[in-house]
Amino acid sequence: MSILRRKCICRYPGGAALVGVILLAAGWGGAVRGAEEVQPPLINPNQASSGQLAGLPGLDTEGAKKIVDSRPFLSMGDLLRTLGTSLDEETLDRLGRRMFIPIDLNSASREEILAIPGVGARMAHEFDEYRPYRAMAEFRREIGKYVDEKEVARLERYVFLPIDLNTASDEEILAIPGLGKRMLHEFKEYRPYTSIEQFRREIGKYVDDREVARLERYVTIHRP
Repeated sequence: MSILRRKCICRYPGGAALVGVILLAAGWGGAVRGAEEVQPPLINPNQASSGQLAGLPGLDTEGAKKIVDSRPFLSMGDLLRTLGTSLDEETLDRLGRRMFIPIDLNSASREEILAIPGVGARMAHEFDEYRPYRAMAEFRREIGKYVDEKEVARLERYVFLPIDLNTASDEEILAIPGLGKRMLHEFKEYRPYTSIEQFRREIGKYVDDREVARLERYVTIHRP
């Protein structure tokens, strides 16, 4: 499968236009059935240590420190703007395969989906085609029509589905990146939540506004 690369303007929520370099495939993008590739660990820059970050493509000690000092980030666009570094196409792709801030399967923009390394226009269409996703198993089943299980597992690392604040299990809450047992207690302490505003107010007693905003991405309130 031939690979076409082009530059595009990516607009991320809460920020100005980001000139990014996105790898687009002349087909589905990513691995086709039968592909074999060992995937390196995917690091979340909101939780990684400066040592972990400094070893990534395009990042030195200064860049790693800037990430740690400026986080949390709500998107990769926010992070790249903070770095203020122009990364070439190959380096940006390599960095995205090692470090990424997960995106919401049901609300992510097309530009955010295309920022996932190896995802091309046709696969971005399939991501959007099956919305809204009600469970990750649904994502695996639908995207598994086009790529093998290994590639589905790779793509799954880049996405998430918000959990219901009032019904989520301990395991589901603890799956939120960077959330520990103490915050698990606080999440459950204020149930039932009747609005996201209530969540912001109560959890805002323990963390600052930026961290509340980061946590808010991973939760929702399902109405009866």
